[in-house]
Amino acid sequence: MEDEHIIKKTALARKLGAFVDLSGAELSVLEGLHKQRRTFVAGCDLVRQGQSGQSAYILLSGWACAYKTLVSGQRQIVNFQIPGDFLGLRSVLLKLSDHSVEPVSDIEVTEVLLTDLLTAFTQTPRLATAIFWAVSRDEAMIVEHLVDIGRRNAAERMAHFLLELGARLSLVGMGSKEGYACPLSQYMLADALGLSSIHINRVLRQLREAGMVTFRNGFVAFQDYDQLVEFAEFDPVYLDQTRPLLPLQAAGKVHRTHGLASRPSIWRAHSN
Repeated sequence: MEDEHIIKKTALARKLGAFVDLSGAELSVLEGLHKQRRTFVAGCDLVRQGQSGQSAYILLSGWACAYKTLVSGQRQIVNFQIPGDFLGLRSVLLKLSDHSVEPVSDIEVTEVLLTDLLTAFTQTPRLATAIFWAVSRDEAMIVEHLVDIGRRNAAERMAHFLLELGARLSLVGMGSKEGYACPLSQYMLADALGLSSIHINRVLRQLREAGMVTFRNGFVAFQDYDQLVEFAEFDPVYLDQTRPLLPLQAAGKVHRTHGLASRPSIWRAHSN
């Protein structure tokens, strides 16, 4: 029971718990993915765009960013990763990695091979479903980021971004409606939001003077959370993290429908 308690406290387990109420056996399989731990220093890429044979990683501590580099040397940060996120998961499925991953701060990760994932998926289909949910959620965030850059003005873009980060961090116990620690520089924010660093500074000052949020000395402090939500038109429904959608009791129940062999209840809707 003590080991299970420890496993439940890992960031990835807490994150996946928003979708699947994982059983002790499923948590044990998840813990098995945390065997090969490694550390990387800030600025040292662990996944490289255009290379093959890459590994995937689970981020245990620290922050990282996924980015693409143009021929000109300019880069676009696609997303920031926090504890509980996968790094380079697509890289183990695609022939060549389509992006790079750089630690924003010193990080600790678990290296995960494709064979490890396939074994875990075979042993625990519900865990596979939860990881598929996490990947789908990441895709939903990318869609929001496209809307940020294409349709929201600079201040709305920044406000929405800071609120999204806060919601993501709250899921793994690292943030709240009061605020959160944030190691991102204005240059990183500029590369993520499609703005210049000078514009980033101006927008942060605008939001601060409006009494909604401050970002200084590595900490984001929400001064008026509700007003910021209204200003950014932030609707966290796309993050899909309000409750487990697959409760624990669904794991063991079976049903018979139309003479078919019994199946776990979570798949019953797909058997007709």
